[in-house]
This record gives sequence, C-alpha cells and structure tokens, in this order.
Amino acid sequence: MPVPWFLLSLALGRSPMVLSLEKLMGPQDTARCSPGLSCHLWDGDVLCLPGSIVSAPGPVLVPTRLQTELVLRCHQETDCDLCVRVAIHLAVHGHWKEPKDEAKFGRAADPELEEPVNAFLQAQVVLSFQAYPTARCVLLEVQVPAALVQPGQSVGSVVFDCFEAALGAEVRLWSYTQPRYQKELNLTQQLPDCKGLEVRDSIQSCWALPWLSVSADGDDVHLVLDVSEEQHFGLSLYWNQIQGPTKPWWHKNLTGPRNITLNHTDLFPCLCIQDSYSFFMAPFKCHLLLEAFPYSSNCLFILLWKVWPLEPDSVRTSICPFTEDPRAHRNLWRAARLRLLPPRGWQLNAPCSLLAEATLCWQAPGGGPCQSLVPPLSWANVTVNKTLELPLLNAHPNLCVQQVSSWEKLQLQQCLWADSLGALKDDMLLVETRGPQDNRSLCALEPSGCTPLLSRASTRAARLGEELLQDLQSGQCLQLWEDDLRALWACPMDKYVHQRWALVWLACLLLASVLFLLFLFKKDHVKAAARARAALLLYSAEDSGFERLVGALASALCQLPLRVAVDLWSRRELSAQGPLAWFHAQRRQTLQEGGVVVLLFSPGAVALCHEWLQDGASASAPHGPHDAFAASLSCVLPDFLQGRAPGRYVGAYFDGLLHSEAVPALFRSVPVFSLPSQLPDFLGTLQGPGAPRPGRLGQRAKQVSRALQPALDQVLKAPGNPGGPGDGTRDGT
Repeated sequence: MPVPWFLLSLALGRSPMVLSLEKLMGPQDTARCSPGLSCHLWDGDVLCLPGSIVSAPGPVLVPTRLQTELVLRCHQETDCDLCVRVAIHLAVHGHWKEPKDEAKFGRAADPELEEPVNAFLQAQVVLSFQAYPTARCVLLEVQVPAALVQPGQSVGSVVFDCFEAALGAEVRLWSYTQPRYQKELNLTQQLPDCKGLEVRDSIQSCWALPWLSVSADGDDVHLVLDVSEEQHFGLSLYWNQIQGPTKPWWHKNLTGPRNITLNHTDLFPCLCIQDSYSFFMAPFKCHLLLEAFPYSSNCLFILLWKVWPLEPDSVRTSICPFTEDPRAHRNLWRAARLRLLPPRGWQLNAPCSLLAEATLCWQAPGGGPCQSLVPPLSWANVTVNKTLELPLLNAHPNLCVQQVSSWEKLQLQQCLWADSLGALKDDMLLVETRGPQDNRSLCALEPSGCTPLLSRASTRAARLGEELLQDLQSGQCLQLWEDDLRALWACPMDKYVHQRWALVWLACLLLASVLFLLFLFKKDHVKAAARARAALLLYSAEDSGFERLVGALASALCQLPLRVAVDLWSRRELSAQGPLAWFHAQRRQTLQEGGVVVLLFSPGAVALCHEWLQDGASASAPHGPHDAFAASLSCVLPDFLQGRAPGRYVGAYFDGLLHSEAVPALFRSVPVFSLPSQLPDFLGTLQGPGAPRPGRLGQRAKQVSRALQPALDQVLKAPGNPGGPGDGTRDGT
C-alpha cells in the first residue's frame, strides 16, 4: 500500500523506521483524476515558462496544494528506481461576471481551447520538477463539470505518476496554470536514502551500500561501516551550517568494512557524516563541484576540488547524529569566539549556528560578575559569522559582550577592548535618565544595583555622590551611549582611589610602628618562645612494642613547644658514635640549653638500675647495640648520688606496666610521674616556666593521651605483660 510522504517524513526522524513502497511497472508517465474530473497528460515534456500573472475572466481552476508520495518505478522486479508521485489539489478561483448568461457559464478558462460552452471549466496545469541533475515539466489538461463549480471550493485532485529521483536527493516542485492567474505553488523535500526504505532488494544501487552506524564508548564515538571487503566508498565529515555552505572537515576514500574513532571533543551539533559509493562503473564525464565529494574510480581528484559524475551513479547517505548531544553543544559553546571589528563592530565565530542572545555588560575590576546593561540596552539575537554593530559612542575596556545560549543557558563573555585599550579601569558607570522639562536623574551602577547619587546609602557611589556629579558637569566623564531618554557615562575614580590609599598607607605605617614597639618590648619573651625547651628521652629497649610506645610519646611531645631527642630517631648516629658517646653529647647539649632529661622506667630499666646499684662493673657492657639507657647509667647515677639531679631530670613510667614503688628510691629525688594519668603535671614540668595556663595545659594533655593510648593498650595486651595474656609476671633481666 502506498505510503503518504508526510507520514514518511514523520517516520524518518532520529530513529528511522523501514517502510515499503508501492511498485509501478513500466516506464510510462500516467495521470489520473479524482471522481467527477477528467484529465489528460500531454505526451512528452514541455517548456517551463510560467509567464506573468493575468486577471481571470471569470471562474477558473487553479492548483491550491501539492502532496507527494514515494513509489518505485520498476523495469523488472529487482530493477527499480525511486519515484515521486505528485497530487495536485484544485479549486475554483474567481466569480461569475454574469451568472445567468448560459454562453459565459460554460466557456473554457483558456480562450484558445475550443470546448463546448455551458458544460465545464477547463485548465492547463503545469507541473515542474527539479532534482539534480534532472529537470522536467509536464502539462495536464483538467476538466470539471459545471455542476461542481462553486467559487472558492475544492473540486478534486489530479495525480501524476511519476518523477524519477536519486536516493537522498533534494527535490523541488512547482505548479501553476497556463495562463497563470496566481503565484505558483512550490514544495521542497529531501528524499530518504536506502536506510529508511525497504528497497534494498529492489534498487540495485542499494545492494552494496555502506551501512553506517554510530555508537558511543565512554569519551569515544565509533563510526562503523558495514560493507563487503571489495567495496570502494567515500566517507566525509562536514559541518552543515544553516548560514552559508557546508564546510568539509575530513574525507577519505576507503575500501572494505571500517571502524573509525572520534574523540568526544570533536563532536558538534552540525557535524554530519556522509558516505557514498559508485555503482555504475562504465566510463563517463565528470562534473567539477566545490563542496560535493562522491567517490568514483572513473573520476580524478584535482588538487583539493571534489568531483562527481554527470550521471547519478553515486549513492550518498548523510546523517547528522549529534544535533541533540549535550557534549556537542558544550563543545560548540567552548569553540565559539567573539571578535572585535573596528571601529565598533563585532562578530561571533563558531563552527555551527548558535541560538543565542547578546548584550553589553560592565565588568568592574576585582573579578566580580559582569553587570548587564539591560536596561537601558536590550538583548539582540546573534547570527554566527555575521558582523554586528555596537550601539556605542565611545569604547571602554570595561565594556564586554555577554551572550546567553538557548541550550542549557550557557554564557559566553568577552571584553573586546581589553587588548587595545589596556586593563580594566576603576571607573564608575553612571546611568542618566532624562525626563520631561529637562529633568534628569543619575545613579551609579554597583554590585548591589544602581545607587542614586546624593543618597544616604553606605556605598562608595553614595559617599562620593557630590564629587561624581561635579565631575560629570565639568566634562571629566566619558559618554558611552545615549538615546532620547537615557545615557551612559564612565567617570574616572583614580583621584579618589589615590586619596583613599594615602589614608590606608598612613594607617599601615601607624600599625607597623605599634607592632615594632611590641616586638621590642617582648623581644626576650619571643626568643624564649621561639626556642622550645629541649627534652632527652632515655629508656631501656626491651621489645618492639615498648619502642613503639616510646615513639608515640616522643611524637606527641613534638606537637608541643618541645624539642625531643630520642635514640629511636638517631640510630645512624648511635651506630657511628656508640651509645655512650651519643648520650654524652645529647646530655651536654640538653642541659646547656636549659632542657631536661626524662628517665622512662620500665621493668627492664629498673632491673638495670638495680644491677648498677649492686655491682656497677657488671653493667659496664651495654645490653644491645642501641641501648643508650644502659650506657647512660654511668653518667646518670653520679648526678643522683651527688645531688645534682633536681631540676635536670624527670622520671616517668607507664600505667599498668610498673608500680610507683618499683622505681628505685635513689631516683625519687626528682619528680616521677605516671603516664598518662599524670600527664598535665608531667607536661607542666617539661615545659618549665613557659608552660601555658592550666586549661590550655589540660587540652594538650588530652591530645598526648589520645596519641599514647593505642600503643599502650597494645603493650598491655602482649603476652607476659601485667594485665595482658600470660601469667602476669615479667622477667626483668
């Protein structure tokens, strides 16, 4: 069943459906009429000479509407061509001059046609068809009985079969009468290609067509062409612009199936894909074209010009798959550029057409938003690559063009005079509104809005309102634009900025003097605060768990104003110098700087102290290559025995690992703290006179406790430790 073309055009949208077409056998053109009409098709084509419009002598038949339908004209069942069927709808135009005059009632519309009177109206209807490279005109004679003649009413239609056309071609139709009583009807349509019709088995040129599909894979787009291995075809990517001709971007002659990858940054809404192949391979002439590109092995490429044959041997299919792709529209907006054309013209350059509006805005220095000048100026529609004039009297670096796209409201802004007039100026834009009897009002454009001059607002324009008004009256402001009711002025603010900065510099100098005096007043205190108190941690390296606990304590103390030294962080120096030499150097430096030596008691450290107290010679050999505690006892014990320890040493042990009674009595001559239960007092003793207030000291103690507790819990849970798995005893040797 035939498919009306208007239904076909609805079906062939972004996802084309495959539709079958009616087949007409034989090469003859035919014409048929709707019931009640009679028609005749003249043999052969006629010249297309519309002529000028003449007045109708009375009621005449005229075409009112063209309707098209696609069919197949077949020489054999599998040898068909696409054909356009045209239906011309007719109506009566004009009125009877003498309705009761029988002689005039039946007179033909054309005086040269000798037909019986008082029987019918007759018209000669010309139907013109153009589709490159074909142009035809046919003539149809139509008669309507007098009984059907009602002025202004439709009388029926005549159907012509048919005009042959190439797949994918653009066809143009015209229809008028001879003589012509009104403007001719016209219709332009784009024919579908092989993909939208069920014609692959009927039209031989579709048998080997490169079937093109587009798929997305992440940021890449794949063009897949499914053809036979031997098939030659041409593939072209071009920008299809509404204004102006298409712009070729990429073209190749290929053979066999292909998978071509495009990056998502190459996508634009007007990016189209066209493939073509040659079906008839007989030699023929070639026609030189600038933009077309169908590929044929019988034609030569001349430099960058593209050729196609005079005969329609190349089948071309085109798709524009990215018209609604958000990525393509974002790419187009990023690629758009504004260009200044002296003296006050500008142009938007972009690969594709853009639906956008533009106006001027005022960009103040400082990076704030560009303030739109609507009103007083208005938005204007933008045409890509077309020069527009700016309605300005003078240019200014702060004047920018702002555009808003209809696609997701994207914005594009460019200050066109930034290069020629320099950087943005700290000028104040005044908006003048003119009323009757020379009344006028002025306001200053600020981020908060347009502030009236001489107002009590707390803005810069309000504070300088009188000065700005005087500048305007004295001619110091530059007029940018005006009409009958309003005007725009740019007033320089340099002198007011200089005055303001002079006060700022004076205030800065005064503040610097005060700070310098405070610096001199607290010089000694600042020095003391800058040099944090030194602390040397001594411990017995019993196992890896206890070393991690000591490391956690040392790291936490470093977050306070303390400079911590511990052998864990100096293993390379300890190995090079030896434990005894390393300890002597660290102890001397710590005590010379007013620091403190911290003795961390553990079961192993207590055992070493008892060995020294009972027999000092037995402890002369260190227990390990890095055991600084064992090496230090030779220097530490004399300080305690001779009473030099208070103020220099502090003792500490960890809760759950040792009881306070286990610390040898000799070492209780200095403060001994339990950690973390007595952390505030321990930290206060370490920091000495520079310790902070109790509240601040408590906060620091909580920080140290949070850092210390996980490592302490791990040591307490180890087998053999008090409170952990095991028998609750520990070998102190």
